[in-house]
Amino acid sequence: MRMLTLKNIKFSAQENGEKVILENISFEFRTGMNYVITGANGCGKSTLAKIIMGIFPNAGGQILFNGQDISNLSITERARLGIGFAFQQPVRFKGITARMLLEQASGKKLTTAVACDYLSTVGLCARDYLDRELNSTLSGGELKRIELACVLARDCPLNIFDEPEAGIDIWSFNSLVDIFSKLKSKNRTNIIISHQEKLFRSADEILLIKGGKIALSGAPSEIMPKLQNFGNCDRLRGENGQN
Repeated sequence: MRMLTLKNIKFSAQENGEKVILENISFEFRTGMNYVITGANGCGKSTLAKIIMGIFPNAGGQILFNGQDISNLSITERARLGIGFAFQQPVRFKGITARMLLEQASGKKLTTAVACDYLSTVGLCARDYLDRELNSTLSGGELKRIELACVLARDCPLNIFDEPEAGIDIWSFNSLVDIFSKLKSKNRTNIIISHQEKLFRSADEILLIKGGKIALSGAPSEIMPKLQNFGNCDRLRGENGQN
């Protein structure tokens, strides 16, 4: 079953003249699948994620979510339909606690036990973090895990993760694959923007963007050997983020 359909998506930026970032991107994302979108820095992969969410305007083409045309809907409208987005750099909220954010994500009051379960699932000692403010006292890895816990609490049918490994420690990264395995279900689709080989291996399908277009797509076993042939366009990174 199709969860998300992209038809001829286009995007250009004005930097000393018009620069085409994405050109005629078409793809069908199926329900119950984990996808990884990869490509060189600046190739447009994060731009595509933000177009799907409505953060960036769609300059051309059509976006269908569960058969509904959402091309002209706002971020809020898309979120209400069930599209979630996890930013590359989670936002810090002074005065907002992890519990408050989890309840906002779930749309209801949570018992301490349920809220703790969400935090424990992403590898946090729940009692220590439940009433912590999301401020500068938290590391990037801690914020990232709390954000992932909120994704679990929101329980959207479609989740988009923009480089979830960015700015986190090695231990946190090693737990990401397990978290994405837990996020996967027959009724949910996850789209992950990443350079990380270990996350590639956890995907059902990999898409490589090059030159503003989808250059390759397929199962990890089929695509990963081919990625090595794309040179500096897409060198795989290991667990520590190094090429």
